[in-house]
Amino acid sequence: MDIVERAAGRFGDHPALVAEDKTISFRELEKETSRIAGALDRQDIRNGKTAALCMPNSPELVLLLLALLRTGAVAAPLNHRFPAERLQTMLDSLNPSVLVGTEVLTEALDFPVRLTPGKILSEAERATIEPQFNSSTAQQFNTPVTVIHTSSSSGVAKAALHSFGNHYHSALGSNENLPFCPGDCWLLSLPLFHIGGYALLFRSLLGGGALAAANPGTPTAEALQRFDITHLSLVPTQLYRLLRNDASRKRLRRAKAVLLGGSAVEPALLQDAAKAGIPVYLSYGSTEMSSQVATTGGAVPADAVTAGRVLPYRELSIGAFDEILVKGPCLFRGYLSPDGPRLETGEAGWFHTGDTGALSPDGELRVTGRMDNMFISGGENIHPEEIERALCDIAGIRRALVIPAPDSEYGVRPKAFIEASDDAPGDEDILSRLRNGIGSIKTPASVNRVGEWRLLPGTEKIDRAYYLRRR
Repeated sequence: MDIVERAAGRFGDHPALVAEDKTISFRELEKETSRIAGALDRQDIRNGKTAALCMPNSPELVLLLLALLRTGAVAAPLNHRFPAERLQTMLDSLNPSVLVGTEVLTEALDFPVRLTPGKILSEAERATIEPQFNSSTAQQFNTPVTVIHTSSSSGVAKAALHSFGNHYHSALGSNENLPFCPGDCWLLSLPLFHIGGYALLFRSLLGGGALAAANPGTPTAEALQRFDITHLSLVPTQLYRLLRNDASRKRLRRAKAVLLGGSAVEPALLQDAAKAGIPVYLSYGSTEMSSQVATTGGAVPADAVTAGRVLPYRELSIGAFDEILVKGPCLFRGYLSPDGPRLETGEAGWFHTGDTGALSPDGELRVTGRMDNMFISGGENIHPEEIERALCDIAGIRRALVIPAPDSEYGVRPKAFIEASDDAPGDEDILSRLRNGIGSIKTPASVNRVGEWRLLPGTEKIDRAYYLRRR
């Protein structure tokens, strides 16, 4: 099928892409991406060739990604916020046919074949009004269409290859749980180089809702005021910042759904969101599973601890040591390697996520942590996430990180870093509460207050490795 052409037939003149200066219908989207696909095809970007893109979110990036989908090329959107040295390493590993990006973002990169978005779009505009690209080569479910890098808390990003079928089934199941229909508008508040951002392209094409793309560099708080938003996806840090803004809080209250995922959600954040009347949906997902795996079926209460139920077209099981295992048509094709895509699955095709969790009798998933974060102190397994949750249950503590620190008696002991408000308890009071709540062995040897977190480049994730080096 040609998914863009099919969406034009189903949704016609309904808005598909909303920019600050214009709105493009699904019918117009089909014609415009056809012209851009023709321009790409004339540059020999087609049928399995990889195009790396180094661009911020913009209406132009949406059009380019959809045009690449129509040519049969593999789109590899890169995190443009990364330092040039890291981007160069990613490029060398990908070995794409072309690099697409603005001169400002790509001038420091060494790559022989490069195009600017402006050049591609200008060539497409010079074409006649009628579509210039023959889209008779329909996308097949097993056709590779994207390479999206993971955002690992270790800082080591892996290049994950996804097929058309991966994204298609991911969108189908997500839309069944949280409909995205004509008349709806989803703000592109996550980057399109992130699986949670790219997944929205397919959700729009299958469901008929519009995507709102602000101009590059527009803060999310400003974008909320410029568009009539019904849905948006956020990571916890983004929601925390928006809740501190009165105008944003009012705007979020009018949304149908705020999808929250990407990392653990602190209880205080959910309480603040519930108090503000914001419809928060909690989600657990991964790059490897093409975005969402489980999502709540509605807005959650302030005391929610669930990531919801497993969505259609996904399977989930709890394996040894409480590890979350997944499989199904959303599971990616594998990590890129010199020998081709590498997908390692266990018995019966289960993919080992490295996350830990539990399923309730009625199928609700609770994510408890990461297997590779666990350490042993005094002969006992210590899961940092358990201590982090206990810290964030204390009023005034917004965010916490726990790492193992050397100790002469126990080998290692937990060490805590916290982001706290002025009215948070003192360190000794915090430690006393932890000893009473989770026991002495899990109580950190020290509490260190953080004014500003060190984050992984281009993400809102705390750089755990950085704090491990400071232990």
